[in-house]
This record gives sequence, structure tokens and C-alpha cells, in this order.
Amino acid sequence: MTTDVTGTLRRTALLRSVPAEELEAVAAASRLRAFRRGQVVFTRGDPGDSLVVVVSGQVKVVVRSADGGELTLTVIRPDGVLGELSVTDGGPRSADAETLDECRLLFIPRETIQGLCDRWPPVAQALAGSLAAILRRLTEEAADFVFLDLPRRVAKVLLSQPRGDDGVIAQKMSQEEFAHQAGGARQSVNAALRGFEKRGWIEMHDRVVTVKQAAALARFAG
Repeated sequence: MTTDVTGTLRRTALLRSVPAEELEAVAAASRLRAFRRGQVVFTRGDPGDSLVVVVSGQVKVVVRSADGGELTLTVIRPDGVLGELSVTDGGPRSADAETLDECRLLFIPRETIQGLCDRWPPVAQALAGSLAAILRRLTEEAADFVFLDLPRRVAKVLLSQPRGDDGVIAQKMSQEEFAHQAGGARQSVNAALRGFEKRGWIEMHDRVVTVKQAAALARFAG
């Protein structure tokens, strides 16, 4: 298992520069866990005692309102990490994390990451860069909520999804999942998607969405 875990660590942007012997020590201190689809990884307010690396599957990071409303902040895919903020400041989790499909996740203790940052400055720099990227993304999304209407936010969600050369979005997404990412009601998101389909920009079939005219969606989204 150690070799596989070490390879996973090497593929992350945070730890790719760490020497082999250091990665072996990180792998030894880490814990690999399997999760079912829809399983909670952590919730807001939980202790931020570990950095989580996605080995396989996808994890969504969400915030929820008291009345059950949900907004997806980001989706973390294989070789991505989550929990950087808590690892940096030692505070509790600031959002919920939930699996979108079957996942294998690697939990690295906070003290292990802190020790690496002390001994290996590139890790500290990469962690700071990751936090800066999160701040930039959240700033852009906040601006989108203020300045863009829902259809344009839906267009941006479509363009942000990984897709193949044929335009097929890799992850099947329900209208509810689109709504959680775009920050709107499911019915309104459905209307936006149907509007794009009528224009020939996308095709939809059984939760599979194919982007046919990415340039048109990009112009529409601004």
C-alpha cells in the first residue's frame, strides 16, 4: 500500500516536490479510507485535524443553510486535496464534505503537514498558493452571484466540468446537483438547461450532458 500511497502523494500539487524519503514518512503516517457514494467525510465545525487527498472518486464541498438550502463550493477530483484552511490555521472545518461516488480518501495528520512545511519550504509555498487559489475562486464566484443571472451561472458550471473530446461531461449530474453548483432552484436550472438545448449548445440524455458549442456558452456567460 505504501508505494501506491506515495505515488498518490507525488501527484498532488502540494507534495510533488517532496523528496522520496519524506513522502514515505507521510505515507506511513496517513490513513486510507473507503467511502460509499453520498457519505459524509466531515461537517462544518468538525476539528480540522487532517488534510484529505482524493485518491479516487469525487468529493463535493458544500455549505448548507438552516432551512436545508445547499450551495456547492467546489468538487475535488482525484489527486486533489481539501482541508487546507484548517490545516493552516488549526481551526474547525468551515464547510461540509460529501462523496459524489465511491471514493478512496487519504487522511494526512495536520502535524505531519506542518512538519513538512517547517522542513521543506516548497510545501509551505504550495500550501500558500493553494489557499490563494481558493480565495481567488471564491472571489470570482461571489462576483458571479452579484453580477450574473442564473442562466449565465449555469453556463459557467457547464464549462467548468471536465469533458472528453466529444464534449461529454465526465460526471453525470442531476438537475439538483446543477442547482447546488449554480446557486438556484432546480426548476430554474432545468429551464436554463432546456434553453441551451434548444439553441443547440448542449444535448442532454439520462443525466448525460454533452457540450456542443462551448464557444457560444462562453460568450453567453461573459
